[in-house]
Amino acid sequence: MGLIQDIRTIKRKDPAARHWLEILLTYNGMHAVWAYRFTHVLWRLRLKLLARILSSLTRLLTGVEIHPAARIGKRFVIDHGTGVVIGETTHIADDVLIYHGVTLGGTGNESGAKRHPTICTGAMIAAGAKVLGDIHVGMYAKIGANAVVLRDVPDYSTAVGIPARIIPNEKTTGLVCSLASKSAEK
Repeated sequence: MGLIQDIRTIKRKDPAARHWLEILLTYNGMHAVWAYRFTHVLWRLRLKLLARILSSLTRLLTGVEIHPAARIGKRFVIDHGTGVVIGETTHIADDVLIYHGVTLGGTGNESGAKRHPTICTGAMIAAGAKVLGDIHVGMYAKIGANAVVLRDVPDYSTAVGIPARIIPNEKTTGLVCSLASKSAEK
Protein backbone atom coordinates (compact mmCIF):
# COMPACT_ATOMS: atom_id res chain seq x y z
CA MET A 1 0.00 0.00 0.00
CA GLY A 2 2.88 2.38 0.75
CA LEU A 3 4.21 2.29 -2.82
CA ILE A 4 0.81 3.10 -4.30
CA GLN A 5 0.35 5.86 -1.73
CA ASP A 6 3.76 7.31 -2.67
CA ILE A 7 2.86 7.37 -6.37
CA ARG A 8 -0.51 9.02 -5.63
CA THR A 9 1.19 11.61 -3.41
CA ILE A 10 3.67 12.54 -6.15
CA LYS A 11 0.86 12.76 -8.70
CA ARG A 12 -0.98 15.14 -6.35
CA LYS A 13 2.04 17.32 -5.48
CA ASP A 14 3.90 17.46 -8.81
CA PRO A 15 2.05 19.04 -11.75
CA ALA A 16 4.63 17.54 -14.14
CA ALA A 17 3.73 13.98 -13.10
CA ARG A 18 1.48 12.72 -15.86
CA HIS A 19 1.18 8.98 -15.41
CA TRP A 20 1.82 6.40 -12.68
CA LEU A 21 4.22 4.46 -14.92
CA GLU A 22 6.27 7.59 -15.59
CA ILE A 23 6.50 8.20 -11.83
CA LEU A 24 7.40 4.57 -11.13
CA LEU A 25 10.20 4.51 -13.71
CA THR A 26 11.69 8.01 -13.59
CA TYR A 27 11.34 9.67 -10.17
CA ASN A 28 14.74 9.34 -8.49
CA GLY A 29 13.51 11.01 -5.29
CA MET A 30 10.85 8.35 -4.90
CA HIS A 31 13.37 5.59 -5.64
CA ALA A 32 15.65 7.02 -2.94
CA VAL A 33 12.80 7.06 -0.40
CA TRP A 34 11.90 3.45 -1.21
CA ALA A 35 15.54 2.39 -0.82
CA TYR A 36 15.73 4.36 2.45
CA ARG A 37 12.70 2.51 3.83
CA PHE A 38 14.44 -0.82 3.11
CA THR A 39 17.79 0.30 4.59
CA HIS A 40 15.98 1.71 7.63
CA VAL A 41 14.54 -1.75 8.33
CA LEU A 42 18.03 -3.23 8.03
CA TRP A 43 19.36 -0.54 10.38
CA ARG A 44 16.70 -1.38 12.97
CA LEU A 45 17.59 -5.07 12.64
CA ARG A 46 21.15 -4.08 13.56
CA LEU A 47 22.47 -4.88 10.08
CA LYS A 48 24.04 -1.44 10.06
CA LEU A 49 26.98 -2.11 7.73
CA LEU A 50 24.70 -3.65 5.11
CA ALA A 51 22.28 -0.72 5.51
CA ARG A 52 25.11 1.78 4.96
CA ILE A 53 26.46 -0.09 1.93
CA LEU A 54 23.02 -0.18 0.29
CA SER A 55 22.46 3.46 1.23
CA SER A 56 25.72 4.38 -0.52
CA LEU A 57 24.71 2.45 -3.63
CA THR A 58 21.37 4.27 -3.61
CA ARG A 59 23.22 7.60 -3.45
CA LEU A 60 25.26 6.59 -6.52
CA LEU A 61 22.12 5.62 -8.43
CA THR A 62 19.79 8.46 -7.40
CA GLY A 63 21.99 11.37 -6.27
CA VAL A 64 20.09 11.37 -2.96
CA GLU A 65 21.76 10.54 0.35
CA ILE A 66 19.50 9.46 3.21
CA HIS A 67 21.12 7.99 6.31
CA PRO A 68 19.39 4.71 7.21
CA ALA A 69 18.96 5.82 10.84
CA ALA A 70 16.91 8.91 9.91
CA ARG A 71 13.21 8.71 10.81
CA ILE A 72 10.82 9.59 8.00
CA GLY A 73 7.02 9.58 8.03
CA LYS A 74 4.41 8.85 5.40
CA ARG A 75 3.82 10.60 2.07
CA PHE A 76 7.32 12.11 2.06
CA VAL A 77 8.22 13.53 -1.37
CA ILE A 78 11.62 14.51 -2.70
CA ASP A 79 10.99 16.38 -5.97
CA HIS A 80 13.96 16.54 -8.40
CA GLY A 81 15.99 14.70 -5.75
CA THR A 82 19.56 15.19 -6.91
CA GLY A 83 21.83 16.63 -4.24
CA VAL A 84 19.54 15.99 -1.27
CA VAL A 85 21.30 15.01 1.98
CA ILE A 86 19.38 13.81 5.04
CA GLY A 87 21.48 13.19 8.14
CA GLU A 88 21.47 10.42 10.70
CA THR A 89 19.37 11.98 13.50
CA THR A 90 16.89 13.77 11.23
CA HIS A 91 13.19 13.28 12.02
CA ILE A 92 10.68 14.02 9.26
CA ALA A 93 6.93 13.86 9.92
CA ASP A 94 4.16 13.04 7.44
CA ASP A 95 3.35 14.99 4.26
CA VAL A 96 6.69 16.80 3.94
CA LEU A 97 7.90 18.03 0.53
CA ILE A 98 11.52 18.89 -0.25
CA TYR A 99 13.25 19.87 -3.47
CA HIS A 100 16.68 19.25 -4.98
CA GLY A 101 19.85 20.36 -3.28
CA VAL A 102 18.35 20.42 0.23
CA THR A 103 20.59 19.53 3.16
CA LEU A 104 19.12 18.47 6.49
CA GLY A 105 22.49 18.52 8.18
CA GLY A 106 24.07 18.21 11.55
CA THR A 107 26.17 20.40 13.73
CA GLY A 108 28.63 19.07 16.22
CA ASN A 109 30.17 15.64 16.39
CA GLU A 110 28.79 14.15 19.59
CA SER A 111 28.00 10.50 19.12
CA GLY A 112 24.50 9.58 20.27
CA ALA A 113 23.28 13.20 20.40
CA LYS A 114 20.50 14.65 18.22
CA ARG A 115 22.48 16.74 15.71
CA HIS A 116 20.03 17.08 12.81
CA PRO A 117 16.70 18.86 12.28
CA THR A 118 13.14 17.80 13.00
CA ILE A 119 10.76 18.64 10.16
CA CYS A 120 7.10 18.72 11.18
CA THR A 121 3.95 17.75 9.29
CA GLY A 122 3.25 19.50 6.01
CA ALA A 123 6.50 21.49 5.86
CA MET A 124 8.00 22.45 2.47
CA ILE A 125 11.71 23.04 1.93
CA ALA A 126 12.65 24.69 -1.37
CA ALA A 127 15.64 24.02 -3.61
CA GLY A 128 19.11 24.50 -2.19
CA ALA A 129 18.02 25.21 1.38
CA LYS A 130 20.24 24.16 4.26
CA VAL A 131 18.60 23.33 7.60
CA LEU A 132 21.37 22.72 10.11
CA GLY A 133 21.45 21.45 13.67
CA ASP A 134 18.98 20.16 16.22
CA ILE A 135 16.23 22.61 15.30
CA HIS A 136 12.52 22.29 14.52
CA VAL A 137 10.78 23.37 11.34
CA GLY A 138 7.14 23.80 12.36
CA MET A 139 3.96 22.39 10.92
CA TYR A 140 3.19 23.73 7.43
CA ALA A 141 6.24 25.99 7.60
CA LYS A 142 8.05 26.90 4.38
CA ILE A 143 11.77 27.29 3.85
CA GLY A 144 12.71 29.48 0.87
CA ALA A 145 15.19 28.53 -1.84
CA ASN A 146 18.83 28.67 -0.73
CA ALA A 147 17.91 29.71 2.82
CA VAL A 148 20.31 28.73 5.60
CA VAL A 149 18.20 27.90 8.65
CA LEU A 150 20.01 27.82 11.99
CA ARG A 151 17.11 28.30 14.44
CA ASP A 152 13.58 27.02 14.95
CA VAL A 153 10.90 27.99 12.45
CA PRO A 154 7.42 28.32 14.05
CA ASP A 155 4.35 26.57 12.65
CA TYR A 156 2.94 28.20 9.47
CA SER A 157 5.92 30.58 9.12
CA THR A 158 8.30 31.10 6.22
CA ALA A 159 12.08 31.29 6.57
CA VAL A 160 14.16 33.07 3.90
CA GLY A 161 17.68 34.37 3.48
CA ILE A 162 21.19 33.71 4.76
CA PRO A 163 21.01 33.35 7.68
CA ALA A 164 17.28 32.77 7.48
CA ARG A 165 14.87 35.28 8.96
CA ILE A 166 11.34 34.29 9.94
CA ILE A 167 8.33 35.78 8.18
CA PRO A 168 5.19 34.98 10.19
CA ASN A 169 1.74 34.77 8.61
CA GLU A 170 -1.71 35.15 10.12
CA LYS A 171 -1.77 31.48 11.21
CA THR A 172 1.63 31.63 12.94
CA THR A 173 1.27 30.43 16.50
CA GLY A 174 4.78 31.20 17.67
CA LEU A 175 4.99 27.54 18.62
CA VAL A 176 6.98 24.86 16.93
CA CYS A 177 5.55 21.37 16.80
CA SER A 178 6.98 18.64 18.92
CA LEU A 179 7.23 15.65 16.68
CA ALA A 180 5.62 12.72 18.44
CA SER A 181 7.48 9.49 17.99
CA LYS A 182 4.38 7.86 16.51
CA SER A 183 4.25 10.30 13.57
CA ALA A 184 7.61 9.23 12.18
CA GLU A 185 8.92 5.75 11.62
CA LYS A 186 10.99 4.36 14.44
